[in-house]
Amino acid sequence: MTLPGVLPTILIADDDRSIRTVLTQALGRAGYQVRSTSTAATLWRWVEEGEGDLVITDVVMPDENGLDLVPRIRRLRPDLRVIVMSAQSTLLTAVKAAQRGAFEYLPKPFDLKELLAAVARALAAPLPPAEPRAAEARESEERLPLIGRSAAMQEIYRTIARLTTTDLTVMIIGESGTGKELVARALHDYGRRRGGPFVAINMAAIPRELIESELFGHERGAFTGATSRNPGRFEQAAGGTLFLDEIGDMPPEAQTRLLRVLQEGEFTAVGGRQTVRANVRIIAATHRDLRQSIRQGLFREDLFYRLNVVPIRLPPLRERVEDIPELARHFLDRAREQGMPEKTLDEGARLALMAYRWPGNVRELENLMRRLAALYPEEMIRREVIEGELAEPAAEPTAALAAAEPDSLARAVERHIMHFLAAYRDGLAPSDIYDQVLAEVERPLLEMTLAATRGNQIKAAAMLGLNRNTLRKKIRDLDIQVLRGMS
Repeated sequence: MTLPGVLPTILIADDDRSIRTVLTQALGRAGYQVRSTSTAATLWRWVEEGEGDLVITDVVMPDENGLDLVPRIRRLRPDLRVIVMSAQSTLLTAVKAAQRGAFEYLPKPFDLKELLAAVARALAAPLPPAEPRAAEARESEERLPLIGRSAAMQEIYRTIARLTTTDLTVMIIGESGTGKELVARALHDYGRRRGGPFVAINMAAIPRELIESELFGHERGAFTGATSRNPGRFEQAAGGTLFLDEIGDMPPEAQTRLLRVLQEGEFTAVGGRQTVRANVRIIAATHRDLRQSIRQGLFREDLFYRLNVVPIRLPPLRERVEDIPELARHFLDRAREQGMPEKTLDEGARLALMAYRWPGNVRELENLMRRLAALYPEEMIRREVIEGELAEPAAEPTAALAAAEPDSLARAVERHIMHFLAAYRDGLAPSDIYDQVLAEVERPLLEMTLAATRGNQIKAAAMLGLNRNTLRKKIRDLDIQVLRGMS
């Protein structure tokens, strides 16, 4: 502990001389005393001698892994906080750092302002718990559920690592194909409930009249066809994690019952009387803007705040372009392990992949790599092959619009009316169903028309019978993404 009037001392261990120099200068200017070394052995000797108020250590050093030092430092000097930094910027590194008791994990290259802020927080923080915070993660680097070293993914890794010791409810937000279920599984597999089951349910894939039975189970005779008792997903996930995928598609009556479970921590099966304690961690996911759904009267605001305790936003692939070559290589390797021929990408192919917009996100990239591994005859995949696969064929407007489910409009209208009736019983009925239905239908109509014209707004406006300026305003107001280079 630093005495009054004495500058805190920071101990730095990194085998890269340039990093030691940069950190020593930056921390010195910030008013700290600094001692630096290139070896874990010297750092450990300083710790044993009682030196230092904070440790900053790299993971890979010539004589020992820096992560192995963290629990030893925690046992010897519980008051000495440790910041871990590493160029091995994977999910597993972040999780191990958190599980072994590091105060913070910073991927390299790091921002000096961020590091200085972490140092200030560490020195001001209360004493950490005396024991390591979770059992050790043992998954190999090759089998990580999430791939990517971009800044956006690093922040997700750090968030997952911080949540490994909690049962906090998490809301995962992201476009289709960004890997929401992979994040949910990582939260479960590295968390303290990993010994329990991971149970997933997709709200969009279950008929609305069956959702309550699927979630909470039903007793024999609860409804026509219920010939025996059936446990729901809450019971199946007892002691583990329940993943509620596409939560934005949950009907209003089921939202009300889920809210009650989250508030009271217990539920009854459909047709049952016995109360069952809900012993699950909830992770929800959606590709929708739930705040907009709340404004439209489609989603309960109180349920949103119960679920949105820790939000995690997954970036679309177009926002982490630098991860695309690593992801592509990963999917090709996985295809080879499944018996498909080995393939490699030349530089032109990698650049072509990075130039594409990826509306289907990581799932679309995975499907492309599997298709090329299975069908492309040459071992080296070249740029022209990628460009040919990713070329968007011209489509007739009617073909794009016909891709929509024919009864989607009817279901949208029905959903709004059912919500109106449910709210009316509570004295809270909205009075703008007309505007709500139009708002829900307008966006997909514009998106499909723009897709059919490959982003050509002049053609889209003509098809829709709109003034071009009106179309542009709607695109801007609805935050619709338009293909680059088109107008």
